[in-house]
Amino acid sequence: MPGQAPMQPPVPGQAPMYHAMQPGLPYQAPHLGPQPNARGGSPVGGVLLGFFASVVVSVLYSGLVLLTYKDQSESMAHTLYVGHALLNGVVVGALAGLVGGGGNGARIGAAVIAPLGAFFGYTNAVPLVIADSRAPSVVWDMLENEPFFPAKAWWGSASDTTWISLLGLVVAAAAAWGLAYVAGNRGRRS
Repeated sequence: MPGQAPMQPPVPGQAPMYHAMQPGLPYQAPHLGPQPNARGGSPVGGVLLGFFASVVVSVLYSGLVLLTYKDQSESMAHTLYVGHALLNGVVVGALAGLVGGGGNGARIGAAVIAPLGAFFGYTNAVPLVIADSRAPSVVWDMLENEPFFPAKAWWGSASDTTWISLLGLVVAAAAAWGLAYVAGNRGRRS
């Protein structure tokens, strides 16, 4: 028809596009590229940043245990472990929430990574303490004969401290999820 713009040939699997000059139909620009995240932030980036921060906090905890294990009482060691779990959860949750935004992915990722950081911080300290108190070759023998000894030591000792191990995991997960939630929602409102 005269006065109307010609219709572009349709692409298979795509609705035909009309030009803006066609009467009765508003012009809609074609969708090019991914839609921006409605919640803001990058959950994957937040979780990765939280993971790296968890590794750093865990290494610092293992080093602190190595430096102070001779002077620690059992109650001090338990307090230090639970404090490390809390710190790991706070750092991971805050970073995941700030970078990841208010999405569930950042919260869930933080709640998984923080307890793992608390666990590995403790289990990595065990071979360091054994190497310092005895000899580095003892660690190698331990890894050959009983590779899960650090995890068994984390789970509990003769004084039945299993509940403290689990408490550390719960504290880390709760702190990480809670701070990821608060930081993600605060960043979204700003």
